[in-house]
Amino acid sequence: MSTRAPDSLDYLDAAGLHVPIVASRFNAEVVDVLVEGARGFLRARGIAEDDCPVVRVPGAFELPVVVARLAARDDVDGVVALGAVVRGGTPHFDYVCQAATIGLEAAARDHDTPVGFGLLTTDTWEQATARAGGEHGNNGREAAAALLETIHVLRTA
Repeated sequence: MSTRAPDSLDYLDAAGLHVPIVASRFNAEVVDVLVEGARGFLRARGIAEDDCPVVRVPGAFELPVVVARLAARDDVDGVVALGAVVRGGTPHFDYVCQAATIGLEAAARDHDTPVGFGLLTTDTWEQATARAGGEHGNNGREAAAALLETIHVLRTA
């Protein structure tokens, strides 16, 4: 079963939406590809370039506070959060992944604003690159697609 976003999401119109992308600088080689995937998807759905600015944070741990600040703004329709954490030899991986995941969910819930979850949490560098434009697609694109679909659902529910 594929977990990739469907190719045909033509009904998802992003024209007029303001959707910032918050991306970590850590593991930039992977995260930059995720950003390209997210921006490309949003632009293909009609969002203006100025309406999907990229905001950089140091790492995945810093994603939630910036996403929450943006989600609280009245002029923001949703936020795409992108980062990559690759397991190392210490429990640091577990703490960062858990804090970032819980923080991003809280930002969405607390501010009633959709957050596209594009945080890679992988065991190896190879797994990360496979999910950032490699054989497993581009999770940045998938996060942007999930975000637009959620905005659509909330507006039509």
